[in-house]
Amino acid sequence: MNINIKATNMELTEAITDYVNKRVSSLEKFLKDGEITGYVEIGKTTNHHKQGDVFKAELDIKINGERFFTEVSTSDLYTAIDEAKEEIARKITDTKDRKKTLFKRGAISVKKMIKGVSKRNPFTSKY
Repeated sequence: MNINIKATNMELTEAITDYVNKRVSSLEKFLKDGEITGYVEIGKTTNHHKQGDVFKAELDIKINGERFFTEVSTSDLYTAIDEAKEEIARKITDTKDRKKTLFKRGAISVKKMIKGVSKRNPFTSKY
């Protein structure tokens, strides 16, 4: 796992680096054999519509060539990191489930075609 961390408008401390590495490394459970490359940008934004400190966490993760990106802004830096990690995990599982569903649907269609129940060709979607 390769993680690059960048801080904007604030100092990157050892505690923040350890926290980000701990949270992002928990995404390894979605990995089977490939490589995870992560780019994390954290910082303090200057939104003139919001009062107080507003922290931003951006996660850009590539897993086996697929790219997942999210951006979260909250009033607490650690909450922003946690929410961004949860959103990336949700996106990864949604993509994984979608692939399984499409594969299963195609397999069912091929099975029907082989049995002779359906004359539809699953490769061209024509009858």
